[in-house]
Amino acid sequence: MTAAQTLYRPEPLVVNDRWAGCVSVIVPVYNEVAHLEELLQAVQASPVPKEIIVVDDGSSDGTREKLQSLVLQNDATIVFHEKNCGKGASIRTALEYARGEYVIIQDSDLEYDPGDYPALLRPLQTGQANVVYGVRPDRPERGLRFFLGAKFLTHLTNLLYGTEIHDEATCYKVFRRSVLQKVKLECQRFEFCPEVTAKLCRMGERIEEVPISYQPRSAFEGKKIRHSDGWLAIWTLIRYRFARMSNWLESETRPRSAPFAVSFLRPGTDAPVSHHHTEPR
Repeated sequence: MTAAQTLYRPEPLVVNDRWAGCVSVIVPVYNEVAHLEELLQAVQASPVPKEIIVVDDGSSDGTREKLQSLVLQNDATIVFHEKNCGKGASIRTALEYARGEYVIIQDSDLEYDPGDYPALLRPLQTGQANVVYGVRPDRPERGLRFFLGAKFLTHLTNLLYGTEIHDEATCYKVFRRSVLQKVKLECQRFEFCPEVTAKLCRMGERIEEVPISYQPRSAFEGKKIRHSDGWLAIWTLIRYRFARMSNWLESETRPRSAPFAVSFLRPGTDAPVSHHHTEPR
């Protein structure tokens, strides 16, 4: 048995009664010490049954120390990447700890409001869809470059995959976890969005959409996405339109493991912080 296979998991992958109807809120964090506490308070206050999984992606601004000092709910997991790996890498790591029936991605920069969780979860709870995207207001207030880039990626998605979605690049993506587990993710940076969109569309999943609130911030305020991420998103959408599905459909028998080197702690337990060294898969 390899070190990767011995990674501690608090619950098996199947959703038991304890986690039925619960959403696993995944929060990738990198150098967000100024916003972190306010964001986590807002997530905790959202009126839905949930667990919170925070992955610190090698922060160097005091975020790591802040996370270690915060008092969180018992149903919270804090994971530390040993070095900066990227947003997509953080999401992949967090998914290995998720126990809820649903999964939602939450950026840590206060652009998105956790008060939208009930509306985002409703189509999954009623059986209308397995995937829900939050659609941001169709205004260029977040900056013309980001606005036009997001519009282009949305149109490209609709052209390549025959969809009719309105915001491919939205952070608020919600999934039934049993469906997301069928997808083998390979992303490391911001290409998580086009990759998961492309693969779920190839699997025939219909994406339900819900309007959400949005308070954009600039690069000066800490927004980390760059021009190069836009080109990578375009390539990702094209690549997975023609890639063989057998190359990325996940095996149900594959041993689950954290894909990147991590240490973690779970507030509310007496267990010490554990350290695990694994190689990216």
